[in-house]
Amino acid sequence: MFAWHEIFARFRAFSLAIGVHALMAALVVVGTMNWQPFRKPMNVGLTIEAVIVDTSEIKKQREAARKAVEMEDRRQQRAEELERQKKREKEQEKAAEKKRQQELEAQKKRDAQDRLQALRMERERKREDERLKQQRELDQVRAEREAADRQRNVEEQRLKQIEARKEKDLQEQQRLQQVAERQRQADEQAREFRAGQMATLSDNYQAAIQSFVTQNWLRPPTAQPGLRCTLKIVQIPGGEVISAAIAGRCNGDEATRRSILAAVERGGALPYRGFEDVFQREIDFIFIYEGD
Repeated sequence: MFAWHEIFARFRAFSLAIGVHALMAALVVVGTMNWQPFRKPMNVGLTIEAVIVDTSEIKKQREAARKAVEMEDRRQQRAEELERQKKREKEQEKAAEKKRQQELEAQKKRDAQDRLQALRMERERKREDERLKQQRELDQVRAEREAADRQRNVEEQRLKQIEARKEKDLQEQQRLQQVAERQRQADEQAREFRAGQMATLSDNYQAAIQSFVTQNWLRPPTAQPGLRCTLKIVQIPGGEVISAAIAGRCNGDEATRRSILAAVERGGALPYRGFEDVFQREIDFIFIYEGD
């Protein structure tokens, strides 16, 4: 369609140029219409007639026609250039549109690929999460089973230790009972032996006090054989007498009683050395006089 339009425009310009040239030729003809080259000579003397043709107007017309042709050519060129510019712009627009469509299609493809990649990654992530979850559950079950096994082993070891401890405790108890029985027997024997020793030592202690008091006793004339008087004596370690008093029965008279108490106090200190094991702070001493 554009080729026919261009051909028509060129044909119109060509027709216009021909018209301009025809107009110029007509002007020239009109300007020379009074020229009579075939006029019969007149024999009226010698006359020289000159026809002056004014060519300035023709030049102006030619110049105007030339300018008109140039203007038409420039207009035609501008029109053609404008048409080519429009064609280039349309082609550029088509190319740009095509490029945009291609870019849009490419972007759609990239978006589709991105979505597909995202879906694949999401599936992979979910698959990995599920695998990790199953692995964690499996690890937890395995850990619980191992913990149960360890706990069972610990309980078994603890039961064995308890049984072993019970057996050991029973053996130790039996051993201790045997040791205790042997110790009890030994202690019994020692107590019996000690009691015998203490009884003997106590008897000796009583005899020593009896001898000591008797030696310090100044017998009054009223004292009779068969005298029995029980005294309460308070002393301190070392035998020093703190107090002495008649306590309990005494078959002696008052003078006899005073003499016995004086005998205890006169000595100052009762026998002590060698009798430390049977020493008592308070003793009940029975003074006996059977006669000379």
